[in-house]
Amino acid sequence: MIDVQESFRQRDNWRHVSNPDIVERVNRLVAAARAGGDLVVWVLHNEPGTGGVFDPASGFVRLMDGLDPAPGEPVVHKTAHNAFTTTNLQQLLTAHGIREVVVSGIRTEQCCETTARVASDLGYQVTFVTEATATTPLPHWEAPADRTADEVLADPRTLQTDEIIARTEYALAGRFATIRSIGEVAGTLTGS
Repeated sequence: MIDVQESFRQRDNWRHVSNPDIVERVNRLVAAARAGGDLVVWVLHNEPGTGGVFDPASGFVRLMDGLDPAPGEPVVHKTAHNAFTTTNLQQLLTAHGIREVVVSGIRTEQCCETTARVASDLGYQVTFVTEATATTPLPHWEAPADRTADEVLADPRTLQTDEIIARTEYALAGRFATIRSIGEVAGTLTGS
């Protein structure tokens, strides 16, 4: 579960998030994984010393309310976009004999997609559950960084969440991951 953390709710653009019910969606996947005896790993993004909402000193680098790791479920902290490079995630997965990963979380096109690509490159079978990811509109790369969420939305160059999600699925499917729904993955994990 990638970066489903309070940091995102502190941003002005959160009100335009693709899946405002991300906690409920992630909890459905987590319940299925636990029922199937699979390891759940929680990942949080950190930007120490920045003073922003991803700086651990802000108090927002914590799972969103309603998400609770069970005893023994690792919580790893990353400083890179993917969940492998700056963590011990690969060692955890290797120690548990895991060769297949299911990716969900926040931001669909950023940390989730990057984690899926790296996992594939490392030899894992990757299932990407877009339905259990969330993102916000993506401003054009030439747009000023200090624009409000409303200004970003008003720009015709902005990628809307449905465009971001479609692009991510096109980029991953058949190359880096298999795209599945929550129901499909839950049925597989619980043996239904």
